[in-house]
Amino acid sequence: MIWFHKDIKPEQLEPIMANTMAEFLELKIEEIGDDNLSMSIPVMPKTAQPYGFLHGGANCVLIETVGSIASAMVIDVSKQMCVGIEINASHLKSVKSGRVVATATPVRLGKTVHVWEVKIVNEKKELTCVGRLTVAVRNHRMP
Repeated sequence: MIWFHKDIKPEQLEPIMANTMAEFLELKIEEIGDDNLSMSIPVMPKTAQPYGFLHGGANCVLIETVGSIASAMVIDVSKQMCVGIEINASHLKSVKSGRVVATATPVRLGKTVHVWEVKIVNEKKELTCVGRLTVAVRNHRMP
């Protein structure tokens, strides 16, 4: 298991999304695995582009959120913080309804940089987007 707190539950992570884009777009933590984190986003008017498909930017928000939260789960957040520094996404299949689920798995968990691969699937488990997020791990500045 890669998590700093070995017994963390999804409901313990929900408060960190309060009053953020994740809450506004109704992201939901789906599952915490031993070495992966899954979150979902609904396909609805506020996450869609003008043709009614899930917006590519919504995929990027999901990738950034699931990867950043996963990075925060690996470190001691009382001493360090994580910030995304690079994201890419390949949109492979359009989605018009339902929810998509993103699963982040680590490519590398270094002391100062984490890299996450994120696969997004539709309700039929078809791959709709694949992305990568690079996260910088920094010490909190002392006052």
